[in-house]
Amino acid sequence: MSGGFFYLALFIMVAVGAVLLVGLRNLMRGGDSNFSNKMMQLRVFLQFIAVAVIVIGIYIARSHGAG
Repeated sequence: MSGGFFYLALFIMVAVGAVLLVGLRNLMRGGDSNFSNKMMQLRVFLQFIAVAVIVIGIYIARSHGAG
């Protein structure tokens, strides 16, 4: 995977972890359940984006003969 896709995927994965922790923290403290639900929906969306970036990066790397 090229350097740009690697760092983009890494950034998105860190964002997934941060959103997960924010949502779980709110849920454990008994905060607004709607906020926790929105955070979990955002987490799923970010996971989809992360998987798509990784797949595209691997496809580009293989099509250019780098793997």
